[in-house]
Amino acid sequence: MSDLGPVVWPPAPIRTERLVLREPEARDRTAIIELFTSPEVGTYIGGPRPRDEFERAVPEVPRRRPGLFVVDLDGAMIGVITLDRRDAERPGHVRPEAGEIELGYMFLPEAWGCGYATEACAAALDWFTGALPGEPVVLCTQTANDRSMRLAAKLGFTEVERFEEYGAEQWFGVWSSVTPSG
Repeated sequence: MSDLGPVVWPPAPIRTERLVLREPEARDRTAIIELFTSPEVGTYIGGPRPRDEFERAVPEVPRRRPGLFVVDLDGAMIGVITLDRRDAERPGHVRPEAGEIELGYMFLPEAWGCGYATEACAAALDWFTGALPGEPVVLCTQTANDRSMRLAAKLGFTEVERFEEYGAEQWFGVWSSVTPSG
């Protein structure tokens, strides 16, 4: 799902102190394949995808779509951030009609532990607040994913509920632009 409503896409690249959030480019293909086939990355999202299948599926120029940012460090992709509407059939919503924007992120293992996810997600949330003021943003992660749980807290997400999905306990939270993100 990629409906961001009236948002003009793509935005100008978003620059932080160390990173650039931008659209995917042909040069990102290898890193995208590494990301989605990494056993470490796949631990809490259903496991890695088979490399040969994924290589066949990813076009030479990775698909661009509203809400998908590549996280670039010194000219190389280190991760992706997504802002998508949460599927109404899934558990976890803060609106009766569902359809909230959900923050997603995946980073290559070599980028873990450096603060890049916090920096990139905070920049994406800041951009989103300007693009669609007042829209709630939600995040869902396995409670067993300590790194993701810490990131949610650093970004200022507040727990709404926990539920069982995909055979594991999930943590579901909401972010507000008025919530401190420190």
